[in-house]
Amino acid sequence: MKRLRLSLRGIGIALVVASFCVGTAGAWSWMRSLDNWRTHQDRAYLAGMVVFSALQNGTAPPDGVTITPLLQADQLLAQSGQFRRLSGAPQAARITNVPISADATNTVTGVQITLMIMSPDLQYKLADLPRREGQTAAETTGSIFRLLASLCSDPEIFAHMGDRAWVQISGADVWGCSVAPFDRRMATALGIAIALGILLTIALNTSGDFTQFADQLRSRRRLGGPTSYDTSGPQELQDIVSAVNGYLEAEREQLAKRAIVLSGVSHDLGTPATRLRLRMALIKDLDLREKLEADIDSMTGMIESVLTYTRAEMSSETPRKLSLNSLIDAIVADYQDTGSSVIFRSAKGQVLQGGRSVFMSGQGQSVVLSERPIIVVARPISLERAVCNLIDNALKYGRRATVGLEMDSGTATITIDDEGSETSAADIEALMAPFQRGYNTASIDGYGLGLTIAATIASLHGGSLSFEDTIGGLRARLVIQRS
Repeated sequence: MKRLRLSLRGIGIALVVASFCVGTAGAWSWMRSLDNWRTHQDRAYLAGMVVFSALQNGTAPPDGVTITPLLQADQLLAQSGQFRRLSGAPQAARITNVPISADATNTVTGVQITLMIMSPDLQYKLADLPRREGQTAAETTGSIFRLLASLCSDPEIFAHMGDRAWVQISGADVWGCSVAPFDRRMATALGIAIALGILLTIALNTSGDFTQFADQLRSRRRLGGPTSYDTSGPQELQDIVSAVNGYLEAEREQLAKRAIVLSGVSHDLGTPATRLRLRMALIKDLDLREKLEADIDSMTGMIESVLTYTRAEMSSETPRKLSLNSLIDAIVADYQDTGSSVIFRSAKGQVLQGGRSVFMSGQGQSVVLSERPIIVVARPISLERAVCNLIDNALKYGRRATVGLEMDSGTATITIDDEGSETSAADIEALMAPFQRGYNTASIDGYGLGLTIAATIASLHGGSLSFEDTIGGLRARLVIQRS
């Protein structure tokens, strides 16, 4: 069954629509919750004003509220301030004493109302109540009842006015926890956070598909990537992958044809070259015969160099883990066996910079000893060819070659120093193009492909080839990625 792939445009439209729907639903739920709470609090506020009027004038209390005089025993306890011993008092109650001064609307001049609010778990902060100039006692009572409705604690309320008897005010149906509306704000915020997390994950995964493919393509030659790619993601990415696969196939066929042509030319030149060598043996002029043989050797050597360069471009060798110390040591030993002036300068202890941590502001450091193997993922034959080309150049243009090894957490650097070279770093870097040779080509053998091959192999390993001037001569720096 073919999997449905959305385009970036479709994903973008879907994310925008989903974000709009989530935002609209969240705003509606939030405002609805606020409106329900406002209605609940306004009802308690109006009930408090009516209760004040009932206490003051003896009128009927509002719906859902009852005003009951205390029994004689409870009256005596209330008058003596022993409210925790009242028969209707909650256990371990917290008492909030609320004196409400009379105002001009009070028919009993100069008499105030006292409320004793007993809550099982909190004491009310009356200082936070809104106040304004000219606020009436009824409005103050309404604000207190609004506060009771805002905090779910089911308090018991006792009140008296002047020298009147204490009464108990019951209004659980107005300000109690059971009638409080469900607060959707926390659930709404959590739902919006989850929805945004999902939408953000979709966006990051879509972006990650492109980044992952770019990383695969970037490290393809260095790690010996596949001949074609098949990745998940939007339709645009699939189109890009298809185009890249087509390009890789065309490039692969082009390189293969080039190698076949060059191999055929090299093979076909073998027969006439052999005949030429046989016929040259009949030439009595020794100088002429040697010149002809040198020309034939140069021609066949040039063909072999071009084949070597083409094979390096094709990067057919599979990368594998290897010890760079051992590889360099074996190469240097081979040169020393032939009497060449090549030495291996052992690496000193390297100080590596570590990554940053959430527990420390700076980067950590660690010291790696010189005898510790430097493990890299590389193509050993290609890497050996590049190092040998650089050593050969150092021996051709200088008296000796010194091979060194450096590293950090991400790369390894092979250095080759020559001694007595008259070529500067700027001059040698200009010779890295194919078939470019220096001013002294008449006295030194070569075809102008050694540096080109070395630079190509360095690029295959995610690195580069560069040169720098030293006091004694010239230094080549072959940098490769360690993994």
